[in-house]
Amino acid sequence: MYRKESEGWFKHTDFILIDMICLQIAFYLAYLIKGLGINPYNDLVYRNMAIVLELADLVTMFMLDMLHHVTQRGRYRELIATVGNVAAVGLLGIAYLFVMQEGEAYSRMTFGITLVLYFILSYTTRLAWKRVLASGKWDRNRRSLLIVTTKAEAKEVVETVKLNNYGKFLISGLVIVDKDMAGQSIAGVNVIANSKDAPMYVCQQWIDEVLIVVPDDKPYPEELIKKLEETGVTMHLRLSKIAAVEDRPQFVEKIGSYTVLTTSLNYASPKQLLFKRVMDIAGGLVGCLLTVIIFIFVAPVIYISSPGPIFFSQERIGKNGKKFKIYKFRSMYMDAEARKAELMKQNRVADGKMFKLDFDPRVIGNKILPDGTKKTGVGNFIRVTSLDEFPQFFNVLKGDMSLVGTRPPLPGEVSEYEIHHRARLAIKPGITGMWQVSGRSDITDFEEVVRLDTKYIKEWTPALDIKILFKTVKTVLGKEGSM
Repeated sequence: MYRKESEGWFKHTDFILIDMICLQIAFYLAYLIKGLGINPYNDLVYRNMAIVLELADLVTMFMLDMLHHVTQRGRYRELIATVGNVAAVGLLGIAYLFVMQEGEAYSRMTFGITLVLYFILSYTTRLAWKRVLASGKWDRNRRSLLIVTTKAEAKEVVETVKLNNYGKFLISGLVIVDKDMAGQSIAGVNVIANSKDAPMYVCQQWIDEVLIVVPDDKPYPEELIKKLEETGVTMHLRLSKIAAVEDRPQFVEKIGSYTVLTTSLNYASPKQLLFKRVMDIAGGLVGCLLTVIIFIFVAPVIYISSPGPIFFSQERIGKNGKKFKIYKFRSMYMDAEARKAELMKQNRVADGKMFKLDFDPRVIGNKILPDGTKKTGVGNFIRVTSLDEFPQFFNVLKGDMSLVGTRPPLPGEVSEYEIHHRARLAIKPGITGMWQVSGRSDITDFEEVVRLDTKYIKEWTPALDIKILFKTVKTVLGKEGSM
């Protein structure tokens, strides 16, 4: 699922917040420099002025669009824009003092120092923040971008994206459509595949988005585009050449200096993603608290039954192929991974893309008695009641997972994926999801799992997440189809 960029002033909330902080610091320092005291907010006139100046700053930025193309402005253009912003704030402040007839009560010297300091702080912090954004070090959630282009265009496309991306993208590689150059490097970026191998590369590696830029005199790689559609990856197609795409959400955006048509399985607005993240944080905090309580009771039983670590961590594949470590209460014996190979023939999912057993002897306390009776123990109990899943709320707080999503597969399972299976990785993985509340482990057809996960991604809304959460509670309490 694609995170659609905010439009207008909303996409520059970072600059707005920084600017307002700079203005308030300037206001406070001016009061100190003038020697009026150490707390301007005790004086009603100054306290009101502090609020008015912040409102004036907001009005100026929104009404005069002061942040238009802020990330693309050089030092001189930024200087002119900052002077204009400070001047407008100053005029509004003067107008307020005149209308309210408080000019005599407010120090003109303090007002002048405030504007000078505001200009210095605002200008320097804007330049500094743009350097931070350009470095990409601030945003740990940079998107992995694969560039598909021709040999002649490759260098220009890479340099254009690097020049304008402001840390949004990590260029993962190049695909050259008119020549097999795999293994070579262009403008410091490796050519990782040709047109034929590119879809499988996307299926197996961490790729969030694909930018396709082809010269006007070259045809679009239609077959490659169709294969990439199957993977569920978000694609950006240069608008000067539009290829036929599947009936998916489409909208126009800018990447570098290119105007592109973006297509994806689904997209979410910043407000929707904010709602989902707030819900994840709230649920994650509650879940972590419950995990601590459960630990007090479960940990001694696990250790007594099978001495060793209480928690179990394992590498999983997250959104668009990004790897992370998942955490659980250990419900299996210490040699569980070593014994997996010998049990593969009992796997209920025949194609090996998931691993499910009717009775797993690796689970703590599980054993088959001489008379053939199957005995279960503490491991089975915490799995049936889903208690083993609770440490994953820490993954939710970290941002690796969400409360609702698709279940994160193992690297070995992903290595067996066909191209269209990759679509289930197009969203952040979750503790619960569509297929868990539609039968959980009772579903053994992997194609049905993929269908349900893809359906969830295409139909996602915050309301759907809430509905699935309620269904999950019902499913867990009823022990329906437990893992």
